[in-house]
Amino acid sequence: MNHDVIITCALTGAGDTTGKSHLVPITPKQIAAAAIEAARAGATVVHCHVRDPQTGKFSRDVELYRETMDRIREADIDIIVNLTAGMGGDLEIGPGERPTDFGPGTDLVGPLTRLAHVEALLPEICTLDCGTLNFGDGDTIYVSTPAQLRAGAKRIQELGVKAELEIFDTGHLWFAKQMMKEGLLDNPLFQLCLGIPWGAPADTTTMKAMVDNLPADVVWAGFGIGRMQMPMAAQAVLLGGNVRVGLEDNIWLDKGVLASNGALVERASEILSRMGARVMTPAEGRVKMGLKKRF
Repeated sequence: MNHDVIITCALTGAGDTTGKSHLVPITPKQIAAAAIEAARAGATVVHCHVRDPQTGKFSRDVELYRETMDRIREADIDIIVNLTAGMGGDLEIGPGERPTDFGPGTDLVGPLTRLAHVEALLPEICTLDCGTLNFGDGDTIYVSTPAQLRAGAKRIQELGVKAELEIFDTGHLWFAKQMMKEGLLDNPLFQLCLGIPWGAPADTTTMKAMVDNLPADVVWAGFGIGRMQMPMAAQAVLLGGNVRVGLEDNIWLDKGVLASNGALVERASEILSRMGARVMTPAEGRVKMGLKKRF
């Protein structure tokens, strides 16, 4: 069991959740406020996407990231910022016998374009989604090929940003270890992402199998989506890992009760405390993850 735990709060994500909960932040001001709320609730790290303020849809706009980061950095709190670098990999296959008539959900760019905001803003951590995946039950695929991943990993390494490897299935873990062998990653973090249809399911057997295949002595975390968020948080800690909660992965606190990011951090902290663990401060988290505070 891990007794000193990093809690990451994933604030908003890119999914279609804004119509399901008014508490999902949309604008840079709202996302930064959610980061501050999570930090004051005890989070060690915040994981940030941005959204189009007019539509609430996902965005790759560097200026939206810049405003969000500036607002967080200007606040009277300490928090480690982890920016997504997964946007730009969405491919919506066309219907029926017209698969190359790509749908309106397609947002497909190259690996370096996906890192434009990381290069401009230099967060302490950014993500690298380690493989292609059938994402959901329709025609959407998340695309991240071996060549794209190698290019992205090399650029993250050049920028001096810590890579957090998003692992949605066992093949992703296999390839992440291959990139480590090739010297493309410097002591990366691992995030086991469970419950996304149709990746790795959110259950004990799957999480343990993935943990058993992690490289030795890496810092890792795991999460489940929806109702499995808190069970998988507890499971990750029992297996020696860290946890992620937040509105990106789950919008409910209790049945019929919408959550805020701060409330999810508080709930996770309570569970961990009752298990005999404690949550690490951002300063402690930097030491554990090998980070140097940038601002």
